[in-house]
Amino acid sequence: MNIFENYKQKILSIINDASSKGIILLPENLSGINVDSTPKSVDFDISTNVAMILAKPNSKSPLDISKNIIELIKNSDPKIDLIEFAKPGFINIKFSNKFWSEFSKNVIENEEKYGSSKLKGKKILVEYVSANPTGPLHVGHCRGAILGDVISKLLTFNNNSVSKEYYVNDHGNQIFHFTYSVFLRIREKMFQEIFPIDNKDLYPGDYLKDIAENIIIKKKDLDFSDYEKIKDKLKIIVVEESLRLIKKNLQDLGINHDNFISETQIVNDQEVEKVIKKLKEKNFVYTGKIKAPLKENINEWVERDQLLFRSTDFGDDKDRALQKSDLSWTYFASDVAYHNTKLNRKYDKLINILGADHAGYIKRISSVVEALSGENNKLDCKVSQLVKLIKDGKPFKMSKRKGDYITVDDLLNEVGKDATRFIMLSRSSDVELDFDFTKVKEKSKDNPLYYVQYCYARISSVFRNINSNVKNKIKIKNYSFKYTKDEINILRKISEWPRCIQTSSNKLEPHRIPVYLFELASDFHSYWNMGKEDVKKRFIENDNITDDKIVFLKMVSIVIKSGMNILGVNTPEKM
Repeated sequence: MNIFENYKQKILSIINDASSKGIILLPENLSGINVDSTPKSVDFDISTNVAMILAKPNSKSPLDISKNIIELIKNSDPKIDLIEFAKPGFINIKFSNKFWSEFSKNVIENEEKYGSSKLKGKKILVEYVSANPTGPLHVGHCRGAILGDVISKLLTFNNNSVSKEYYVNDHGNQIFHFTYSVFLRIREKMFQEIFPIDNKDLYPGDYLKDIAENIIIKKKDLDFSDYEKIKDKLKIIVVEESLRLIKKNLQDLGINHDNFISETQIVNDQEVEKVIKKLKEKNFVYTGKIKAPLKENINEWVERDQLLFRSTDFGDDKDRALQKSDLSWTYFASDVAYHNTKLNRKYDKLINILGADHAGYIKRISSVVEALSGENNKLDCKVSQLVKLIKDGKPFKMSKRKGDYITVDDLLNEVGKDATRFIMLSRSSDVELDFDFTKVKEKSKDNPLYYVQYCYARISSVFRNINSNVKNKIKIKNYSFKYTKDEINILRKISEWPRCIQTSSNKLEPHRIPVYLFELASDFHSYWNMGKEDVKKRFIENDNITDDKIVFLKMVSIVIKSGMNILGVNTPEKM
């Protein structure tokens, strides 16, 4: 039950009917009409700007045009208690207790599905993480991984069919460098050879020792005397071992992908050749030269004929190379082929979660998808910005053993999964995030995770006191309640949940959910604390609890539980 969308449709119906009767004139476009919540300082439930939108075509002030509209709205709904005009042109509406009683019934009856869309959703593919299989995940990967996972959960909750995918970049020079690095670690272990730590082409992290040791144990029949003879076979083994580490990291974060797609397999299946042929048929490729990249020395750069994609036709700043002068494919060509396989699987929407270092990649890959599909809204890319770890007000450095970065294991060992997921989502993904270890461990309002979890735990404690469980379904015969002003303030917040879901889903902005949950929890804690001074505001009086209180508590718990499930965070019943 989205009361804002419901009343928007009701108002649109009212003014369209009034227009057909010649009472008012309508503008050509009614998209500007909205229904919103009112500020806490205003004792009304919803507000609409319809008077401002209709003022100009009717050559009247918003105040004058509102007189007819107010009357029409009031007469259309007996559950409206009060309706008034407010400057500069809003119409504020206050509902009766009957409305809120029926609202409560709707929330209780829908329970876990409250807030989700009733409409048939889309078939959506979300690709996220896709880190090179060259070692464990670091903190930068962590934020993007959680973002992709929660977007997937959010879209699923909102009635979409979602597939979660990891693209394994197991083809190219970085994999051969990584494989050779592991080989040298194997030689170090088996034959006490010194690892060339100063070689910049090699991966220095000590985690390679663990991979090397696992391979020695598992592949006793493999001859490690000659790298050239075993490099192809070893590459496969090394990637498998690295992926095992990555999958363990992801599982510890509560993340499971549906598909792992191999770049090597795409190349071997000649998907690159297939998509190049497709682009040629559409006249989107040509042979030409490109200027030196910004980081290259112009004097040393040699312009050569290359196969180029016409990405400038789709708004990119330059055309992009698909094939080098030596006829080898670029990394971009493999990505083009991969995205073509996505399109071949007939998804309605493709979503990519990219790291901060790949922000410049968005335009070229979205250009390709548009060229291949003919649709400019087929691909949506979200960027996961950098994370700064802070402890005691200072940048926090952890394990040096894993290399020159902080791993997911390090982070989870320090604060746990729930804090990691919740705080990583507490700000919009397109801005940098300060992750303060001190604050996430505090048991106070300064720790939003604790404050939300404590809200659910408090509600659970009430249900335990009445020999029930907060998870149990409740059955109330008569939904006829008289809510107090303080309770209605919280009900208003609960009514915003479907809109929060809708906006978060449409904009792919899951950070709105922890923000909303914190606000709801804050409102609830404030009301709970009133009971310390006023016995009438306590939920249990003389060992009794009324139906309205049970329903009220259950509604808050439903929304908290639903939101935390989307975030992939636990809601403990005791704290």
